[in-house]
Amino acid sequence: MITYPTTGEAHRPGRIEVVCGSMFSGKTEELIRRMRRAQFAKQRVEIFKPAIDVRYSEEDVVSHDQKHIQSTPIDSSASILLLSSDIDVVGIDEAQFFDDGIVDVCNQLANRGVRVIIAGLDMDFRGQPFGPMPALCAIADDVTKVHAICVKCGSLAYVSHRKVLSDKRVLLGETQEYEPLCRECYQKALQEDQNKQ
Repeated sequence: MITYPTTGEAHRPGRIEVVCGSMFSGKTEELIRRMRRAQFAKQRVEIFKPAIDVRYSEEDVVSHDQKHIQSTPIDSSASILLLSSDIDVVGIDEAQFFDDGIVDVCNQLANRGVRVIIAGLDMDFRGQPFGPMPALCAIADDVTKVHAICVKCGSLAYVSHRKVLSDKRVLLGETQEYEPLCRECYQKALQEDQNKQ
């Protein structure tokens, strides 16, 4: 009898996939696309988001272009383990807002054969690595960096520039509060911000 190796989605070993980038780069849209494909393949899926993210919906994960998928809002990464038994694919949106325990949670899920898809900002508005995202990128089997377009010059965006005065690291917002900028335009914007103060 000839046996063939099982690869791809027929054999689903646990793995961690991270989709990261600036705001308006399509991270959530890509997360939703991958989750919908898993649903279409009749896999059992569950998607989680931080309870603090109520910009478009208290319950759904919603992209900037209004694509949406049902999700479970949670306050702590530990809840993911409690709520994801018998699940094939776990999606996590806005992972930068979760506690550092999310790294261990994702490893535990992947080690028990779950595909984990994570979307989040890799940097905050200051251009600093954001929350657990660097560690999640380090343990991931696959990292996809997506890019917005710089609103000043049309190059690939590097960071989300905050347009409003606030030093709070977590400030939920949209195009009124943030704009995607390339590295060069971001440096110019920082200089302009300093001149205003």
